[in-house]
Amino acid sequence: MLNVQSNVSLKPYNTFGIHANARYWAEIQDPADLQTLLHLNEYVAVPKLILGGGSNLLLTGDVEGMVIRMNIQGIELVRQDERHYWVKAGAGVNWHEFVMYCVKRGYAGLENLSLIPGTVGAAPMQNIGAYGVEIEQVFESLEALNRQTGEIRTFTHAECQFGYRESVFKHELRDQYIITSVTFQLDKTPTFHTTYGAIAETLAEMGVTDETLSIKAVSDAVIRIRRSKLPDPAEIGNAGSFFKNPEIPKEQFEALRQEWPDMPGYPLADTDRVKVPAGWLIERCGWKGYRTGDAGVHARQALVLVNYGKATGHEILALAHEVQRSVGEKFGISINPEVNLF
Repeated sequence: MLNVQSNVSLKPYNTFGIHANARYWAEIQDPADLQTLLHLNEYVAVPKLILGGGSNLLLTGDVEGMVIRMNIQGIELVRQDERHYWVKAGAGVNWHEFVMYCVKRGYAGLENLSLIPGTVGAAPMQNIGAYGVEIEQVFESLEALNRQTGEIRTFTHAECQFGYRESVFKHELRDQYIITSVTFQLDKTPTFHTTYGAIAETLAEMGVTDETLSIKAVSDAVIRIRRSKLPDPAEIGNAGSFFKNPEIPKEQFEALRQEWPDMPGYPLADTDRVKVPAGWLIERCGWKGYRTGDAGVHARQALVLVNYGKATGHEILALAHEVQRSVGEKFGISINPEVNLF
């Protein structure tokens, strides 16, 4: 049942734990409720912020418009053939719980994306990825509601225009559609991705061999790594990786390696560009463990900015700008936020 509230605190709904209020608030559990809400005369002209898990968001002040929290649930095996499963999930389904659902049933392809915070609906917007896998590799299609007409449209893989932490919904179609469900094409025979990061090493520590390797083992390894490196938002406010890993020309990377021989880099297939870990760059600039007031850079992972309690969104953003400036001065590389600013 649709229920619009006024002056609602957003602190419980953003993983940074930032104090901010929404002038209006509505929680959506069915696409029909969303269609109704968008056509209520008193709210048509009100600016709207779509919220999933609040795990990729930095609030820099109160939201004077309406916050719409997408809480559409449900997971369904749509169809299968000899090689694949097609699984559809509501936009409000918790991402990690969805991954665990698939791992438990032997639906392969999402295991490297275990323990990423957020919701299913937000995943394709950002083309989330981790440990060598991105959403676009397992994406089939999504359904999204047109904000103006209320019509629900199906978007194919090509129509989403995926890029590194990018999609059409962050650019040409920004603020025009609201994702209501996503369908994934998952494998019956796994293709294991264990060479990225410390997965192979962690699997060995767990006693997993080539003979006992499974998607559950890979998922368990990823969970172990993430918990060892990343702070729990329930304990320290954060939004995970704050910055994207920059992609630079191979020539620039090779020149930088002359001065910093230990600089890691990952060549991008079919291009002359190299992806450089932003966390390494930030750490080399001396930011790891830095704190000013309640805003800081995490002590174990320099890519993560944190709120130790009462930091404002402006204070977190000011720190982010200082980090960007220092990386640019030291390495001549621009790093850009992965987190959405509002």
